[in-house]
Amino acid sequence: MEKDAEGFYAPAPAAPEASSSTPPPPPAAELTTAKTEVTVTEATTDLIKSTFDVSVTLADQQANPTSPLHSVKTFEELGLHQDLLKGIYDMGFSKPSKIQERALPLLLANPPQNMIGQSQSGTGKTAAFVLTMLSRVDFSLNKPQAICLAPSRELARQIMSVVVAMGKFTPVQTEYAIKDNLPRGTTNVTAHIIVGTPGTMTDLIRRKVIDVSEVKVFVLDEADNMLDQDGLGEQTLRVKNMLPRSHPVQIILFSATFPDNVRNFANKFAPNANKIELKRNELSVTNIRQFYMDCKSEEHKYDVLVSLYHLLVIGQSIIFCQHRHTADRISQRMTAEGHKVASLHGAKDAQERDTIIDRFREGKEKVLITTNVIARGIDILQVNMVVNYDLPLLNERDHGNRNDVRPDIETYIHRIGRTGRFGRKGISVNFVHDKRTWSQMEQIEQATGKHIVRIQTTDLDTMEEQMKKALK
Repeated sequence: MEKDAEGFYAPAPAAPEASSSTPPPPPAAELTTAKTEVTVTEATTDLIKSTFDVSVTLADQQANPTSPLHSVKTFEELGLHQDLLKGIYDMGFSKPSKIQERALPLLLANPPQNMIGQSQSGTGKTAAFVLTMLSRVDFSLNKPQAICLAPSRELARQIMSVVVAMGKFTPVQTEYAIKDNLPRGTTNVTAHIIVGTPGTMTDLIRRKVIDVSEVKVFVLDEADNMLDQDGLGEQTLRVKNMLPRSHPVQIILFSATFPDNVRNFANKFAPNANKIELKRNELSVTNIRQFYMDCKSEEHKYDVLVSLYHLLVIGQSIIFCQHRHTADRISQRMTAEGHKVASLHGAKDAQERDTIIDRFREGKEKVLITTNVIARGIDILQVNMVVNYDLPLLNERDHGNRNDVRPDIETYIHRIGRTGRFGRKGISVNFVHDKRTWSQMEQIEQATGKHIVRIQTTDLDTMEEQMKKALK
């Protein structure tokens, strides 16, 4: 890689625009496939148009996936209780998104059937599985009847907020299975719906604090993220193996991606499942303007970040670091220099994590420095800027040569997808400081098919001007 006259790594030529190619056809056994164009709607936002290929594969190979029985245009057609309909409309949903049109009739059918869904956040999937849980609950029976697992407490709390909002007009009782939530000495949880993380859920079921004998629905969200984290996949299987065998339990699994390990896990986890796969024609970075800043060194990255501070607080910003100690170090330095920032990662205690994310949601904190703990699934509409202080990397332990570590493209897309939510504009900034990080960023550019614009860090006025223009 050649350096230019200023000693910085020269930009690569623009990558070609991503082509909107149709995904390959499914295997021969899965040829009963219906495809449709999807319009995604989100409560409290304008109608956002987004194109997907939606393939529906029914567990019953003889059934017709294009049958009217497998699609609805209104929530009324689903035969829901009036209290649930009131909750849906109160949340601002007027009609099902295209994804919900196809998923809900399959999810709510009797007898219940398992489902495996490929879906990113922002497509209406949380509302779909929450509605399924609520519709299966017998409110006269004060026992756990639906459980949902998520890879982080932040995502578990976000899912629960949907359960509470949608179940507002029902007598539903809810409880968390997340660390430090239940008081010591709790012996029996009687809530109908329990949302939590795998380790805590396993522990509470094992200790009989949660009685699973009446559980009818088991939801697993962000399965690919679960399998990326040591032990979570194993703990999730433990929860499944503790569920009752006296009656069928409907298993619903969602994952943003389906590499081979996730596909194999899903097929074992939710056997004989209906499948809905949503493959975006374009990666979800359309509304996000991507930049990179050519820094001189690791230390210079910090100086550039500080010079960006007044731009970071125009709206809300998330700064992603690869390691917890980096997030803490930056946060402590910036705070000592008088800047107002918050730091969030998995090593912080439970109550502190909840307080920080809640303050950020409410707009009381403008700048959040974090690790990948909130890279996925967290929706905070005011976020208009994401900074990759460190580029996300595939597991470094898998490579003998640290200089050969490849970027984690999936995590990169998830990270920058925290901005530009539901059609809004957003910007992302990558910090590059040596030949290795430049090479990694070039790989990201090629994989996403989107040109990442260089911003020089030698002239702060020009840098600020470019950023302000992008934020308008």
